[in-house]
Amino acid sequence: MKVVTMGRSGVDLYPLQVGVGLEDVQSFGKFLGGSPTNVAVAATRMGSPAAVLTGVGDDPFGRYVRQEMRRLGVSDEHVVTDSDLPTPITLCEIFPPDDFPLYFYRRPSAPDLQLRVADMPMTQIAEADLFWVSGTGFCTEPSRSAHHAALAHRAAHGQGHTVLDLDYRPMFWPEPGEATAQMQEALAHVSVAVGNREECEVAIGETEPERAADALLAAGVRLAIVKQGPAGTLAKTATERVEVPPTAIEVVNGLGAGDAFGGALVHALVNDWPLQRMIEAASAAGAIVASRLECSTAMPTLAEVEAVLAGTPVTEVNAQAGR
Repeated sequence: MKVVTMGRSGVDLYPLQVGVGLEDVQSFGKFLGGSPTNVAVAATRMGSPAAVLTGVGDDPFGRYVRQEMRRLGVSDEHVVTDSDLPTPITLCEIFPPDDFPLYFYRRPSAPDLQLRVADMPMTQIAEADLFWVSGTGFCTEPSRSAHHAALAHRAAHGQGHTVLDLDYRPMFWPEPGEATAQMQEALAHVSVAVGNREECEVAIGETEPERAADALLAAGVRLAIVKQGPAGTLAKTATERVEVPPTAIEVVNGLGAGDAFGGALVHALVNDWPLQRMIEAASAAGAIVASRLECSTAMPTLAEVEAVLAGTPVTEVNAQAGR
């Protein structure tokens, strides 16, 4: 595998009725979920084969997660089965264009948060062209120690890109200060950091995009990416600055956009794309998925992303894909 991602997996149950609360929803679609898992699907769809290091329950949903990973071309070789905890589910409400409440059913914990240092395939982590971790993986033990051990091993023995998705979800943390401490420790071992303005505030105390990017670079990363919502995306290295406006779309469900952005970013990093094209492609991929209902199965192909970059409207791309 060129790519290894680590962190959440589970089942997304998305309402098939838009604009109503869960209490009024009549039917749901079932999809593979979990941000690092979706990133792996997106990278694979783009042409960079990925494996996911995660955990599932010993239950039908756990079997579904592994089966769906394989169906979508993602390796489940490093998925750990937990005999005590159920595979988590996540539900959402869909109120376009910008309100998509999430409800995580992960109590008292989730199998992916029970990953231990002994579960880490250190050789594969070190040898991957790119290793991606999510900030929520640091929220509790034993996952916290496993994530830090994986990053430290890769820093000492690996090469290529190591990406931290800041991915701050307040419901996963007892208080923001604990997340700040964990993100700052993790930043010392990664080469790329990605987050929105709120996530940057938690990680390094800055929300203004330029200052946030500079603070991430000062923390040791080589590439800082700050997502600014309607203002687009800012990316900076020590020598280069790129700002890309958002791709115009009609939003259906914005929840998968960040994962599609991540998968395209992964593919671009692995293939050494120029920074401008890298961020344009990631933005286009995010827009495509935001115009579709689901997340994992909505991830675009490289051809679809390139079509949008060439000027084809997202609506036309979706029509050609039968959506």
